[in-house]
Amino acid sequence: MLSVIICSSNAKDLSLVKKNIEGTIGVPHEILGFDNSAAQKGICEIYNEGTRQAKYDMLCFMHEDIEMLTDNWGKKVLDIFANNEKLGLLGIAGGGYKSLAPASWYNYHLQENGGFYCNLVQGYKHTGKPDMKDCRNPGDELLSRVACVDGCWFCTSRKVALKYSFDQKLLRKFHGYDLDFGISISGEFEAAVTFEILLKHFSEGNFNKVWMDEILKVHQKWAAVLPINVAKIPESHLKRIERHALEVFLQQSLNDDYYSKWELLKLIWSTRHSRIASFSFPYKLMVRLVKMKKGDPIT
Repeated sequence: MLSVIICSSNAKDLSLVKKNIEGTIGVPHEILGFDNSAAQKGICEIYNEGTRQAKYDMLCFMHEDIEMLTDNWGKKVLDIFANNEKLGLLGIAGGGYKSLAPASWYNYHLQENGGFYCNLVQGYKHTGKPDMKDCRNPGDELLSRVACVDGCWFCTSRKVALKYSFDQKLLRKFHGYDLDFGISISGEFEAAVTFEILLKHFSEGNFNKVWMDEILKVHQKWAAVLPINVAKIPESHLKRIERHALEVFLQQSLNDDYYSKWELLKLIWSTRHSRIASFSFPYKLMVRLVKMKKGDPIT
């Protein structure tokens, strides 16, 4: 049995996804749709409220702009968790390495990135591009362990979600919750991407300044835990690739006029807590930042 929790901003989309869930889930379930059309609450607060109200032991958190394409997907979720006792988080997209450098669940600036895992049909509401079936399964597996998952759709147990609640004090908007939750459970549980469930996500997301502000909060909070290296990139490589990714991020932030050098210095200082950071790690980054100018090329 499954409790499906949705933070809704559009009543029509919520109605459509409810019908879709009811026709495809294949197991006894409940749908907890929370009207947040006025954006009066952040998604973390909504998800915590849904967790408390849920009457079933397995939870599915999903966006409302989704169409489930696999029949009996609820049974597949329950079977996957039943057969993997260390599993704490299941998604349909994720990355094998969660960087110390600020990024989503996949960091394109890493010279060794840990792998991209996904199984979905991607829509492009913002750009109008045609839908694309995106299946990336580098291990040719039904279930691939990852460091973190995308927040458009993920499942966990109610027990895990109560123990590692969504950080509604830190994250008051609609971003970063997936990374924060995945990192929070990583010391005790594993995360994975399933290739047995297919869905369509109608939106490609909007990675703007508001999104980045929330991502920075997550990275500063978890600097002592990051990076998470499920992909087993050689530990001897991590200092080098993270320094490069951070330099790219710093220059891009200046070019986009997102953050002042003072704000970026605070981010750099937080990296000293990471296991990969030698004594000189943040200081070399600070020196590099001081020399940067807005408009310099990104290398």
